[in-house]
Amino acid sequence: MGKRAKQDLPLHKVIMVGSGGVGKSALTLQYMYGDFVEEYDPTKADSYRKKVLLDGQECLIDILDTAGQEEYAAVSFYYFLSNFYHIILWTDIKLSLIIIRDNYYRSGEGFLCVFSICERESFAHTQDFRDQILRVLDDESIPFILVGNKADLAQKRRVSTEEAIARAREWQCTYYETSAKTRQNVDEVYNDLMRKIKIRKDNTREGEMKYSMGKEKISEYLCFHELVMYCNKQSLEQFNKKDNFIDLNNELAVTTTSQVHHGAKTHFEFKF
Repeated sequence: MGKRAKQDLPLHKVIMVGSGGVGKSALTLQYMYGDFVEEYDPTKADSYRKKVLLDGQECLIDILDTAGQEEYAAVSFYYFLSNFYHIILWTDIKLSLIIIRDNYYRSGEGFLCVFSICERESFAHTQDFRDQILRVLDDESIPFILVGNKADLAQKRRVSTEEAIARAREWQCTYYETSAKTRQNVDEVYNDLMRKIKIRKDNTREGEMKYSMGKEKISEYLCFHELVMYCNKQSLEQFNKKDNFIDLNNELAVTTTSQVHHGAKTHFEFKF
């Protein structure tokens, strides 16, 4: 059996969020290509797609790296506070960036919220990012993982593991410490998020199927109930004539309709 075409594979959409300089892009590039990139433009958003093997099944992961857009907008805005014209101009730009960011969030199926264990401010900002995501999606069950990056710089740690775990427990999410440099937990964090996305999709699909089947059963019950009520009031000939869908010259149709008629009457007499 040949390999499945990419367009036929399940696609899981991951959004990277976090303050500028925490290593979101470095994590993404390490996962995508196995390379550690120290210098990267923090004001540019990029999208990546890769075919991966998740628990023995092929799938696609789509990663949107929202690298530093929030910080870039804020810096640009405050830099021009002294000039009224530029205030108007950059306010519009900031609002536009917020709209773009919110649209990014709406397209996501799961989120990696990254901070640097060496920067307390980036850890504090994770609350802002989570609040933004929940405001846009209004769904606290969205797959979400808190990531403390730069674990290779333990000597510069400013955020304790215990503090990060406590926040993850508060948010009811998973916490990982990663290193884009050494590749520590890089594969694990992306794969775990994809599993959470897949489970959510499977549960949603199962719920939709149960709902659909339930509607069909209710519809069948109501239709059958109406048939029973009608059959107890009208003869077979009147039944056929009224609805005009059975040809009485068709022996098979008459036989089938008679069986339904008799069954409906029997069901009514003993079941209702």
